[in-house]
Amino acid sequence: MNLANLLSDLGEIFLVIGIAVAAVGALLLFGVKLPFRFGRLPGDIAYQGRHGSFYFPITTCIVLSLALTLLMWIINFFRR
Repeated sequence: MNLANLLSDLGEIFLVIGIAVAAVGALLLFGVKLPFRFGRLPGDIAYQGRHGSFYFPITTCIVLSLALTLLMWIINFFRR
């Protein structure tokens, strides 16, 4: 592998990381204005007892899993 290919691959990796960071930043910036909150979606399990509490964001996990699966599918589609 020569240096030009290595730098090209490194550039692609930095570009993808930059886009991902920008997307997360936009979600954090504009996420307050969304009609739903990640981590508090309907279907998330929350139990508040007298001596403790339990919270499991199952719906949030499913939504994030679907979103990341779609993102990886799109990235794989354009890398071919």
